[in-house]
Amino acid sequence: MLTTLPFLVVYLGLTCLLVREDIRSHLLPDRYLCPLLWAGLLYHLCLQPDFLASAVLGAIMGYAGFAIIYWAYKLIRKREGLGYGDVKYLGALGAWHGWCVLPVLALSAALLAILYLLIRSLFKPGEQILKNPLPFGPFMAAAGLIMGGQSVISFPL
Repeated sequence: MLTTLPFLVVYLGLTCLLVREDIRSHLLPDRYLCPLLWAGLLYHLCLQPDFLASAVLGAIMGYAGFAIIYWAYKLIRKREGLGYGDVKYLGALGAWHGWCVLPVLALSAALLAILYLLIRSLFKPGEQILKNPLPFGPFMAAAGLIMGGQSVISFPL
């Protein structure tokens, strides 16, 4: 557990910084995303080498999965529907959690965002909540923390 703790501190610290930046500026800066990705790969290299291939594949597939969605939407609609920081963030989360949880992680983030919008529409019924861009990073962070309880943090019982 003590060897895992520094990595978890880095994960939580960078996640908090990313959430703060996304809420404030609607941007997920590379200065936090890149260290998050590399810390995830280093975590698996040092502490879970059997899982390293899944982590590398998770980083590739997370990035590629959202990049395909990003570019397809941009080609069809001629505007962005997803920020490119979200593309890189899913790659970083894939480095931490592996490729197997990426579909569940993305679905969980989307469901959390929908739940947030529904609750917000109940409290502000006249507001057009779908016209405004929604920072998706906090929902991906929440989904990553939920998945982290199952894939990164393993406490012996």
